[in-house]
Amino acid sequence: MEIALKPLGIGWGILAAVMAALWLRQRRTRDAGTVDVAWAGGLGGLAVLCAVLGDGDPTRRLLLGAIGGSWGFRLCFYLWRRLESGQEDGRYQTLRQEWGDRAQRYFFLFFQAQALLAVVLALPFAAVAQREGPLVGWDWMALAVWGISIGGETLADSQLARFRKDPSNRGKTCRAGLWRLSRHPNYFFEWVQWWSYVFLALPTSTVWLTLISPVLMLFLILKVTGIPPTEAQALLSRGEDYRRYQRTTNAFFPWFPRTRIP
Repeated sequence: MEIALKPLGIGWGILAAVMAALWLRQRRTRDAGTVDVAWAGGLGGLAVLCAVLGDGDPTRRLLLGAIGGSWGFRLCFYLWRRLESGQEDGRYQTLRQEWGDRAQRYFFLFFQAQALLAVVLALPFAAVAQREGPLVGWDWMALAVWGISIGGETLADSQLARFRKDPSNRGKTCRAGLWRLSRHPNYFFEWVQWWSYVFLALPTSTVWLTLISPVLMLFLILKVTGIPPTEAQALLSRGEDYRRYQRTTNAFFPWFPRTRIP
């Protein structure tokens, strides 16, 4: 089975242009948070584009566009609402300070790197969009995994939003619901979502290509753009309360909190 790269090429061109426009916007607003919004929306758009331009089974392509598009657009909308605070995310404030006079140059490269990352992560979409044959058990498994992931991520986001709305929680760490089991349940369920496309590609010979996204996302979350900068910012704002949270609660995979603090 061949991989149709044309949709990804078109998507890359569009997303690179959008990122350039948003980079110009952040020069004026001094808020780089729009890069996250465009990244999420871009992934949703790439899923839909691959589904429309692919040559595989129409029903499976419809399923791909529905689950990939709705996940990306939901996350895009959620991140857009976070921009309403009018304050730049602490991660980008830190980068702006560290980069100093080179900030605008580096932010341009960073925005474009996010466009390229979205295309790399969308490789499973291109593989699934070319798969032929009627829906089988693996496809329904993919839908079940996607349902668990989107449900878990939505629940984690709503629990955190509810916690933050209470003024008495200012400066405190959310330990409600899923946040009692993992310090980053939103990241965990976002990662689970990428396994949906592995199941959609089974049992074809290109299933190895779909493994790129969950493996790469796990590395990025654990080591690069996910947990490390998020926790560094949390330690600055919440101090000892967050250190206690780190000692009792798993960073990523949900599990019961430790009762004995080391």
